[in-house]
Amino acid sequence: MKDYKELIILIAEDDDGHAELIQDGLVEAGVCNQIIRFKNGEDVWNFFNGNNTDEKRDASKSYLLLLDINMPKMDGIEVLRNIKSNSELKETPIIMLTTTDDPREVEMCYKVGCNMYITKPVQFDKFAETLHRMGLFIQIIKI
Repeated sequence: MKDYKELIILIAEDDDGHAELIQDGLVEAGVCNQIIRFKNGEDVWNFFNGNNTDEKRDASKSYLLLLDINMPKMDGIEVLRNIKSNSELKETPIIMLTTTDDPREVEMCYKVGCNMYITKPVQFDKFAETLHRMGLFIQIIKI
């Protein structure tokens, strides 16, 4: 049996309102894992590659990344490519959580290696329900 590793949820989301909704939705669904939020793609990539001065990836812990596509400094697709092309990081589960529902972008994200693609609904109640379901899903997956 593998050793248990603490799971930390990373949210890469530049919109403060969306980030707060995501965090609240996960907590309301019963997720009690530590959550770290990044406001742009460059910061989350620097966290993974060790160039972040504040927080760095700890190899003794597991991470689940909720990744927006449209972000400043480095978009989510570039972050996804960087993580999935790195031999140490490629097993990191990544859920794309974005407003973009272009089928070509969805297909590209799956080809690059995302584990799940969720489109953020525009209506608040549908967005809240999506987050609740995602929170329940996170509780049952085993990293």
